[in-house]
Amino acid sequence: MKPFRFGYQIRSNDPATLRQEVRAAEAAGFDVLCTFDHLGRYLSALEPLAFCAAWSERIRLCPLVLNNDLHHPGILAQRLATLDRLSGGRVEVGMGAGHAFPEYHAISIPFDPPQRRKQRLAESLDILRRLLDGEQVEHHGEFYDLSGFASIEPAQDHVPILVGVNGRAGLAHAAKMADIIGLTMLGVTLPDGNSHAVRWEPERLDTTVNWIIEQAGERARNLELNALVQAVVITDDRRKAAQELLSDVPGLELDHALSTPFLAIGTHDEIAAHLLACRERWGISYYVVRDIEGFAPVIEMLRAEDHSSQLG
Repeated sequence: MKPFRFGYQIRSNDPATLRQEVRAAEAAGFDVLCTFDHLGRYLSALEPLAFCAAWSERIRLCPLVLNNDLHHPGILAQRLATLDRLSGGRVEVGMGAGHAFPEYHAISIPFDPPQRRKQRLAESLDILRRLLDGEQVEHHGEFYDLSGFASIEPAQDHVPILVGVNGRAGLAHAAKMADIIGLTMLGVTLPDGNSHAVRWEPERLDTTVNWIIEQAGERARNLELNALVQAVVITDDRRKAAQELLSDVPGLELDHALSTPFLAIGTHDEIAAHLLACRERWGISYYVVRDIEGFAPVIEMLRAEDHSSQLG
């Protein structure tokens, strides 16, 4: 069983607030600072991580996740390797196939069907892995052409790659090359272009995780599974709080809200017990949240549990 890791996803555009959050997240014991990659009136995904590196000492840095369609793998490899060097080897890379179709339309980028976007992501990931490993890449594929390109090398010997993707083909490819798989269990993108219907039935997640393990083969023992927690709700009435979320999350049922790893609802003790149960059932050990103060006591509890297990 992998030990727990915890990420905090920054959301602020304000430098002073961001600086406070970086320091607070590191002090609270978070392992990773995460950004997100959307076009519009947001900070971009990579530059804030350089800012975070300057205001922190140990916490790792991960865009969660980069939209592959907005980043050529050759150019991206150089930017990531640069960030890794400047941060002293703290970078992890999150990659996805993109889903927010209004952003594509706003800048006149074709929004291809999901299968094609995932195929392009798979080809890009193979190139990115080789470049971050220090190779000079000659590649002439369906989507990308590189002629003897080599990037500056990162500080780390191996930069971890997280892949956030749905579907059997996408997950099969991720299982064979990624270090971390970001589970989402989302359905169709809703008309706003950002929200999704959810498919958080525990049995569906059983099937997904079993598929990943099967496809990973011997790699499965080292593969880390990740969940982006969509809400942290600290409450003495777990069931009532879950019921109140149903109207805000299309496709969500009450029993699934209480069992899914993508929600953390209850007292700190209840949330800690819930995440332990999720790790036991699905092997998910890496959780990213958007609440430092509310979640910090849970980190302390689960770290104590891991420490106790190691001593035992």
